[in-house]
Amino acid sequence: MIEADVHFYEPAQGHGLPHDPFNAMVGPRPIGWISTRDGQGRLNLAPYSFFNAFNYVPPIVGFASIGAKDTLRNIQATGEFGWNLATRPLAEAMNASCAAVPPEVDEFALAGLTPVASRRIGAPRVAESPVSFECRLTQLLQLQGADGQRVDTWLVLGEVVGVHIARRLLKDGIYDTAAAEPILRAGGPADYFAVTPDNRFHMFRPR
Repeated sequence: MIEADVHFYEPAQGHGLPHDPFNAMVGPRPIGWISTRDGQGRLNLAPYSFFNAFNYVPPIVGFASIGAKDTLRNIQATGEFGWNLATRPLAEAMNASCAAVPPEVDEFALAGLTPVASRRIGAPRVAESPVSFECRLTQLLQLQGADGQRVDTWLVLGEVVGVHIARRLLKDGIYDTAAAEPILRAGGPADYFAVTPDNRFHMFRPR
């Protein structure tokens, strides 16, 4: 590829495009559909597009909260949170749960979803979601730039202490990712992708 065919930009100087491409290039990204309960017992459910898994043993997942939102404050208060798999059948409900509403508004009710008790933590999980993790906070880090200046974003890391999987997704004991129909954030103002069986290919690591 010759240099003339490459669009180069320095983020600090702006990208010069109709829409910031960063989110779209790092993707598609799993959705952190995070359920929490505040110190007064009020429920919260919100999707985060910066989410992923970071470790096997112990299993650790994390998400970034841009701004100190209700989810972040609830986790600071209780030290726990749930993650719920956002699927194609639940896409509209997931989208409804991201509405900017006051802390006293229950996003479960707002999105027409059912909170169900977890086994190891106080935060509920989404009954309609086929996969849920129960997580305990391990680290809470405020991000900073290369210049050392702190930014208004917090990385929340949690150890998965409980896992719920719908049995229909276990084929001969193997979790079938495509059967769950997970949706992924793809950047742009409204882009998502769904994982389907026709996307699958196999490739083994070199020995």
